[in-house]
Amino acid sequence: MTAVWRWTGEGSFPCPIGGRIMTGKVKLNNGIEMPMEGFGVFQIPEEDCEEVVRNAISEGYRLIDTASSYQNEEAVGRAIRSCGVPREELFITTKAYIQQMGYENTKAAFEESLRKLGLEYLDLYLVHMPFGDYYGSWRAMEELYREGKIRAIGVCNFYPDRLLDLCYNVEIKPQINQIERHPHYQRKEDLELMDELGVQAQAWAPFAEGLKGMFDEPVLKKIAEKYGKTPAQIILRWNVQQGVIVIPKSVHRERMRENINIWDFELDEADMMRVAGLDKDCPSMLDTRKISEVRRVYDYLNNPVLTSL
Repeated sequence: MTAVWRWTGEGSFPCPIGGRIMTGKVKLNNGIEMPMEGFGVFQIPEEDCEEVVRNAISEGYRLIDTASSYQNEEAVGRAIRSCGVPREELFITTKAYIQQMGYENTKAAFEESLRKLGLEYLDLYLVHMPFGDYYGSWRAMEELYREGKIRAIGVCNFYPDRLLDLCYNVEIKPQINQIERHPHYQRKEDLELMDELGVQAQAWAPFAEGLKGMFDEPVLKKIAEKYGKTPAQIILRWNVQQGVIVIPKSVHRERMRENINIWDFELDEADMMRVAGLDKDCPSMLDTRKISEVRRVYDYLNNPVLTSL
């Protein structure tokens, strides 16, 4: 089947690889190309993660997203070294957590992540939460970027006010803002500001972990039936058609294959509007403006609770 990939921003088309379809790519504000779909490893235990990541790479994923707080960077690194795909064909992301904020702390955290991953450079390094001395961290990341140790730098979970403030006060603007984004929390204002600033949006947990009946939405089921796809595939396609990078996660190989098989169809405008009608304008997993959530994320390394919402 001919691949379909329509995105008005700069990027490249999917292409066949080993009988499968590689994802489309988008060009970041520094000229680096990044896959529009990747594989996340949040909550995948270290003992399982190596095999899971190898399987994902074999299914065609080239963007792998981890974080120091996930405590599986070493397993990701082993998978990278043993997968048989050249390093330059992979796009590896990791993140510095709240306790690693500050200039010196982030310099040390970067070196620790690089060691655990067994890499000579990172494709993308992110500030994981908008807390602590992330301005000091950003100075460290700018230096590492200029030294060629990181190809792109960015942030996670920055609401528009925090993102705009950061952009006003740094030398290098973020290339990425990774946010909770799914049909129940569509974040129109966030996307508009990111577009204005030239910051690429990336959606973590694009299915909201199935919370609040995401997969049971009648609208998604009906659209999925129309295209011969699943509700999950509709959600992913809806995101990428708006230029939002997605990083779904699954430990099951058949789900990996299903999630990456979104490049051979296109949602029409009416269906895009139907999905838009599902917006509750409310996060399902993380609200960094809510006191209970701030407490939760600060204590996450000791008590890894998924959400307080």
